[in-house]
Amino acid sequence: MTGEDYTVESIDGKPGAFRCYLDIGLARTTTGARLFGAMKGAIDGGLDIPHSESRFFGYDKEAKKYDAEAHKNRIFGKHVADYMTSLKEEDEDSFKRQFSKFIAEGIAPEAIEGMYKKAHAAIRANPDPLPKKEKKAEGKQKRWNRKKFTASERKDRIRQKKEAIKRKAGAEDKAD
Repeated sequence: MTGEDYTVESIDGKPGAFRCYLDIGLARTTTGARLFGAMKGAIDGGLDIPHSESRFFGYDKEAKKYDAEAHKNRIFGKHVADYMTSLKEEDEDSFKRQFSKFIAEGIAPEAIEGMYKKAHAAIRANPDPLPKKEKKAEGKQKRWNRKKFTASERKDRIRQKKEAIKRKAGAEDKAD
């Protein structure tokens, strides 16, 4: 978790990691994109993905140098903490609106890095996914479109329309 490049070495001539290839789909491949942050996490987790440090956050094109400390700060949310601090000083209402969940949980800008470290430690301790929650039996689901009729319901509806037309025609004949 230092932001440095990490690769799993081969052991006794056997490959040390699964070989994977990144498929970005339609995502933009700009330097520092979240996609490459996810790839960095997969690499640090032990997967062997061919890559270049030039796409990671913290890479300086002019100096052609990768700043691992900047990437580490990004991983631990220092940019979010900085934004929280500046917004709190500039506009209290916007701060309360944008970070209402953080405020409700009692997370201060200074505690964000600790929050991420705690989450990473918990994942290392038990990497199994959380069990799925049982869905609550909610009331009747809202429908914005009409429910489809069955064949017998459609035929019954046509029969009712025909009877209504016949009644209307019979009422007009009596009125004449």
